[in-house]
Amino acid sequence: MDFELTKSQKEIQKAARDFAKGEFDKDLALELDKKHEFPEKIWKKAADLGFIGIHFPEQYSGQGLGVMENILVAEEFCSRDSTIGSAVILAGFASECVLRFGSDALKEKFLPPVAEGKMLSAGAFTEPDHGSDITRMDTTAQKEGDEWVINGSKIFITNGEIAGYYCVLCQSDPESKPTYRGISLILVEADRKGVSAMDVGEKMGIHMMSTAEVNFKDVRVPVSNLIGKEGKGFYHVLEFFDESRILVAAQALGTAQGAFDRALAYVKQREQFGKKIAQFQVTQHKLADMATKIELSRLITYKAAWNFDQGRIDPKLTSMAKMYAARTAVEVADEAIQLLGGYGYMAEYEVERFYRDAKITEIYEGTKEIQKNTIASAVIGRLK
Repeated sequence: MDFELTKSQKEIQKAARDFAKGEFDKDLALELDKKHEFPEKIWKKAADLGFIGIHFPEQYSGQGLGVMENILVAEEFCSRDSTIGSAVILAGFASECVLRFGSDALKEKFLPPVAEGKMLSAGAFTEPDHGSDITRMDTTAQKEGDEWVINGSKIFITNGEIAGYYCVLCQSDPESKPTYRGISLILVEADRKGVSAMDVGEKMGIHMMSTAEVNFKDVRVPVSNLIGKEGKGFYHVLEFFDESRILVAAQALGTAQGAFDRALAYVKQREQFGKKIAQFQVTQHKLADMATKIELSRLITYKAAWNFDQGRIDPKLTSMAKMYAARTAVEVADEAIQLLGGYGYMAEYEVERFYRDAKITEIYEGTKEIQKNTIASAVIGRLK
């Protein structure tokens, strides 16, 4: 059993760290966070250097690497700045649906623009009345000749207002029993007639990401825009979640590390009652707990990524990684604010923003309760 990263992985890790250190300016982050503005210039530079779509094959402008390399980049970006980092690493969100299940024609058309920083992608799965339940969809897709006609609404869609295309879960066979066997996954370009997107409004964190409600009214797309097999969309998305949960775990891991780094630097220089805060045992114990949680999160996140790259699908492991890393991000960021005291509550010291950004990792890509359901199901197995 070898826990060491390869030489190539260490080089990618360092390159991502150096890029983030040079580009993720603190003042810029505060400004973009306040304006709720996507870090477009940084995203394009990251794409130029090959950080976006690093796990795409070279023929689609990627580097032919794995999920492990992708999450190493995510961790470094988010530890440097939770808000810029999360916006950049999720710029290609759901493009993996095309990568893993799409036709060669769809891959050739829609993957290179994502990797090259010319287009963002989005997954349109969640619906207003269903939330985490994707076993049935109110969004419908009816086949008329050589076209799909799509009608419905999706909510809380990452990159919703700025994506070039959506991977949309649709009920293509309303008579299917159970309903999830009649769900298909269809690619819909954002500029199709009948597609509209509207920002969901003020939110707690991830202010640089567009989170939107996306509506489809008599939207027509060619039948060739089907991703994977007809009626298998539910299964395709479940498999996609097994990959995307690892990315969110890495986002949470990086966010926790970044909050910890800022808290550690602060307590080593801040004096109270005649000595450094870091000299108090209560502070040391807090740091010990934080560091331990981060290390455990790193171990399970890395294992989940490594396991996926071996070609194994393990929902239990990826759910564990996502659930634990997300909880760690929230707890570590909360403790970081406590260690900074009143300063921790101020935007200038950043940890309050890391805290706001941390919470979403317990919600999207399946809430922590959904992760527990998945884990418990795998642990218990079928009851006789």
